[in-house]
Amino acid sequence: MNNSPVFQLPEVLTHDQARAVVTQVCNLARTQPTLQIDASKLTQFDSSALAVLLAGLREAAQQQHVLQVTGLPAKALALARVYGVQDLLHLQS
Repeated sequence: MNNSPVFQLPEVLTHDQARAVVTQVCNLARTQPTLQIDASKLTQFDSSALAVLLAGLREAAQQQHVLQVTGLPAKALALARVYGVQDLLHLQS
């Protein structure tokens, strides 16, 4: 996916920002055959960040597109494990 578009998640992604970010992610997932979500700049987040990623993956799957999440911080990865969505997000330990 080296030539695929990259969407950079913001540093802060909590409930307050989730609606706007999910709209952007889903629009891109709908229109781009491949999309990379770069989560490396996330510093402040809650479970809403995972919900945004899951919505993007669902939208991409409905279009038979590919969405890849990279750079998820360790604390977000731990949160994904707690909620049992690590495998859904295709995240590595």
